[in-house]
Amino acid sequence: MQYKGHRIRAGDQYLVYHFVLGWLITVFIGWMVIFYFQELRWLDFSSLSLSTAEIAWSMKGLVRLLGSLALSGSMFLLYIHFFHDHWRSLWHRQKLARMILENHWYEVKQTQSEGFFKDLNNNRTKETISYFPKIYYRMKGGLLSIRVQISLGKYQDQLLKLEKKLESGLYCELVEKELKDSYVEYTLLYDMIANRIGIEEVVAENGTLRLMKNQVWAYDSLPHMLIAGGTGGGKTYFLLTIIQALLKSDAELFVLDPKNADLADLATVMPHVYSQKEEISVCVEDFYERMMARSKAMKEMPNYKTGENYAYLGLPPNFLIFDEYVAYMEMLTTKESAVILNKLKQIVMLGRQSGFFLILACQRPDAKYLGDGIRDQFNFRVALGRMSELGYSMMFGEVEKNFFMKRIKGRGYVDTGGSVISEFYTPLVPKGYNFLESIQKIIQQNLLSKSKGK
Repeated sequence: MQYKGHRIRAGDQYLVYHFVLGWLITVFIGWMVIFYFQELRWLDFSSLSLSTAEIAWSMKGLVRLLGSLALSGSMFLLYIHFFHDHWRSLWHRQKLARMILENHWYEVKQTQSEGFFKDLNNNRTKETISYFPKIYYRMKGGLLSIRVQISLGKYQDQLLKLEKKLESGLYCELVEKELKDSYVEYTLLYDMIANRIGIEEVVAENGTLRLMKNQVWAYDSLPHMLIAGGTGGGKTYFLLTIIQALLKSDAELFVLDPKNADLADLATVMPHVYSQKEEISVCVEDFYERMMARSKAMKEMPNYKTGENYAYLGLPPNFLIFDEYVAYMEMLTTKESAVILNKLKQIVMLGRQSGFFLILACQRPDAKYLGDGIRDQFNFRVALGRMSELGYSMMFGEVEKNFFMKRIKGRGYVDTGGSVISEFYTPLVPKGYNFLESIQKIIQQNLLSKSKGK
């Protein structure tokens, strides 16, 4: 039997109140027993009467009473601090119960109410709940699992579309929604910012790039990344973080910065960094030709196996990192942009098997330069900073999602390929961090290890 979690019941609408009251009364009585232990120990219960049981309100007794109250309150605050998850789960369960009751997603029946004198005629009736949806709540490892039984009743449509209510009501982010035989399970992350990692924890290995504690980009299975975000959203630092992590994995990178801004500075420490219009066009063409050449060469390798990718053959991945993509496309003529768009389309369609991946970054993913279904091929999409509703719809399509703004640099939303949009935080970069110096050291280490290998 699989543990489903706590069953949500109608009485849970006062769960927090009952818990706090019960806690305080229990702890208070415990402290009073400790303080009056000596008096209770020598008390003669055989001759106990109202007069002997009364406690004299002396100064000593008042201090004990106030001390018990203060200690009870202090212990409660310590409980909230050290058992924060349990305290939050109580609030969640109470909110879920109130959601059902306030939306009237339950059935009641009229029952006869018996008075104190049963032999007298009594026509009073009262309402009792005859049906309450089966909802189970479970918190584990920072994730909330809310399982709702589907019974084909008249509330089924509402229970199948709880995403927006759960995200806004519980202040969580939906990471997965799974429809099974007799129930639907919503999986939410309730403390996204706590899953933010530092730049040193961003690691690329086994075809995945870790970006948060609970979030990875599995580029081997879900290739190509699309990043959107305006000025000040953290897009540049995010790209530099990705570049640094990929270099540590021995990947080969090609970086394009048509605005000749921060990424163009990488040309001083690493190869294949281009900022001029003609150079960028040549690089895109060269990246495409490399992909086609590897695809052909892979089939001629003795250990080639149908269905396996570049990693199976021990080949390194290649990444084309294209910043300010839309700005670059606007520099081109109609004919030139059509050529570049065609090459990029071929890369996103054919690159996965041979290990050629595309990372596009722009302020807004205009359909004009991401047409012919090319935008749908980006399985990992990140929107950073403040964006308009139109911008979010361009990134993620028409989805049932409330997008909230928070003044935190590097915050945004992500779709990891499952059409579930969740809150996202880019890795933390320490103040004063020198990317050029760090990337230069990584490249030197890579060259040194290759020379030793030879």
